[in-house]
Amino acid sequence: MTQKKSNEITVEIVPVIFEQVEEEIKLQLNDQEFKVEVDEMQSFVSKKANQRWLWHGIDHYTGEVLAYVLGSRTDEMFLKLKNLLEPFGITKFYTDGLKTYERHIPPEIRQVSKFKMQKIERKHLTLRTRIKRLARKTICFSKSEEMHDLVIGLFINRHEFGINI
Repeated sequence: MTQKKSNEITVEIVPVIFEQVEEEIKLQLNDQEFKVEVDEMQSFVSKKANQRWLWHGIDHYTGEVLAYVLGSRTDEMFLKLKNLLEPFGITKFYTDGLKTYERHIPPEIRQVSKFKMQKIERKHLTLRTRIKRLARKTICFSKSEEMHDLVIGLFINRHEFGINI
């Protein structure tokens, strides 16, 4: 055991116990299932007929955004999101009843449940409040898809991933 004195506080460092605790935490993380909530959110560019969709997946336990894709509401966009989520080793997807999810996620790892998707729905409300371009009825809208995607992407990168661009 070693003792260090720092700002009048005595701190005891026990290296052996710390290593054991660290290993136990790693084992617990490896044993846990990695669950993700996946959903899409509608917005538009210039007019309501020109729809854009934000597809994103968040960690079911922490609510952190893991990946997102901006585009149309097609299977191809969901597959791009799914490819971005693959490195996380997801064991369970919580989704709504959209047929795209049914076609591309095996039923044994997919659960349709609005109850289990409360964090991502809360995230939608936060995004709609903070980014007026995502509000359903607004006079603030994007005139080009490029600017629309840039504004939303910059916001998510800054507030969810902590990336200053």
